Amino acid sequence: MAEISAKMVNELRQRSGAGMMECKKALVESNGNMEEAVTVLRKKGVANAAKRIGREASEGIIQSYIHGGGRIGVLVELNCETDFVAKNEEFHNLAKDICVHVAATAPLYVSADEIPTDVEARERDIAAGQCVGKPSNAVEKIVEGKLAKWRDEVCLLSQPFVKDQQISVGEYITQMIAKIGENIKVKRFVRYQVK
Repeated sequence: MAEISAKMVNELRQRSGAGMMECKKALVESNGNMEEAVTVLRKKGVANAAKRIGREASEGIIQSYIHGGGRIGVLVELNCETDFVAKNEEFHNLAKDICVHVAATAPLYVSADEIPTDVEARERDIAAGQCVGKPSNAVEKIVEGKLAKWRDEVCLLSQPFVKDQQISVGEYITQMIAKIGENIKVKRFVRYQVK
């Protein structure tokens, strides 16, 4: 069993943003291995974040971003649970990152459950129309695959995050929920562009 020093705990705390006791437990669990301890904390953080997702998020901020010499403007309403977090620099940076992402990718909806049924029905018809000549038993799978891809393209939370293409915007927010310790939700956004 490796000796867990205060210096190790502090280093892990600086790297992860987790509390002192959580860091010490992770180091004990990983037998003093810093990289394994980070992994342990990340796993626990994502699990804890999943528990927080259902909690009420009624505080927050409106963040703005202007891009392209004033040709693109974005407003994002980002909600959290407390006004303490709403004033937190990391929360503000998250809101800015989301604004930059919206400016770059022009999503239409926050998530798939916001897509109007008539819009989805239209996309389903388009996808089905592209399947002419395909075997009838494969058409439904092809249509569902095309719809899933389309949803990922038009919904903010499922798009690959512009600053890290390995994760989605939703996964990035989940990581921040784990780090900050409160539920965070993108309530709405609007993107303006001079044509």
